[in-house]
Amino acid sequence: MFLALEEMKRSKLRYSLILGLLFLISYLVFFLSGLSYGLMQENRAAVDKWEATSVYLSTNSNSMLAASRFDVALLDDVKAEDKAVLAQRAIVAWNKVDAGVDDKSRISVFGIHANEFIAPNIIEGYGLEASGQVVVDKTLIENEGYALGDTLYLADTDETYTIVGVTEQARFSVSPVVYMSFEDFQKAVYGERPESAPDFANAIVVRDENSSTTNEDLEKLSISDFIQNLPGYSAQNMTFGFMIGFLIVISSIVVSIFIYVLTTQKTKNFGLMKVQGLSNAFISKSVLAQTFLLSAVGTSLGLLGTYLSSLALPNAVPFQNNWPFYGAIFASLVIFAVLGAIFSVRAVVKVDPLKMIS
Repeated sequence: MFLALEEMKRSKLRYSLILGLLFLISYLVFFLSGLSYGLMQENRAAVDKWEATSVYLSTNSNSMLAASRFDVALLDDVKAEDKAVLAQRAIVAWNKVDAGVDDKSRISVFGIHANEFIAPNIIEGYGLEASGQVVVDKTLIENEGYALGDTLYLADTDETYTIVGVTEQARFSVSPVVYMSFEDFQKAVYGERPESAPDFANAIVVRDENSSTTNEDLEKLSISDFIQNLPGYSAQNMTFGFMIGFLIVISSIVVSIFIYVLTTQKTKNFGLMKVQGLSNAFISKSVLAQTFLLSAVGTSLGLLGTYLSSLALPNAVPFQNNWPFYGAIFASLVIFAVLGAIFSVRAVVKVDPLKMIS
């Protein structure tokens, strides 16, 4: 370690350039990881709020919520300790009478019963208490200019609604969620209908590991399977996963090449060290220690830069820090860099001190 530190002190510019390269690569990896996790949460945050065990969809829905629809009377066919009915639709909303294109927002409407467990927590205002009331995700307030007491207009219906409450972490398929009563949802989506007409739901959400149904029109999905079938969710995570993985491998190769080049440039020095009695093990340990220090410091700076960037990003950017994930990436970057430095160690072992003297 002493030899590694002394050499880095004497060649500040050379090792600063390597450190800068490590910083930029690790910063890119961490930043992409934050974006990936943020987008992932924007797809599934509303589902995670349920803390449910499984979801029942119609059999012919191809395991997709938007394609599922069935008579709400099928709720009685599901045996579970705690269950809730959910109606969902993606739609466009606005809060101005003469709204232009820029004033409209893409949202996901959830039709629920306020007394069931999937009802949202309220951080401002109050929950659903009467017809014509809605609770919205706070991103509509922070990013889209909505406010408590605003009138909410929805596409394809003449009905209007009043924003009475605000919740948090309620995003579904990258859209903010607007909660309304199940009855209001039926009227908004299906219009005026005879009293004898059935009400339709998209899903039955349950909290019961042992829930079951004998109705062949319903299929049971675990929450993890349900989330994996959200539109674009799996493809997005796979894409980011490959990008991050390749960046880690590429950064390790780049560091290894730099260390190898530096090592080969110092073969004469290594020869003299061996003549003075320094062993291959001692010199090799210094090379590995040097690689460890460079990768650890450079990666730490990249992580710090990512955190500072997250503080400056606007709320509209889907970025979230995930420290356990960052920790795994940090360890991977350092470990792979050190493993790559083993090639440099081989160059040290092959140095013949007699040839270096001659």
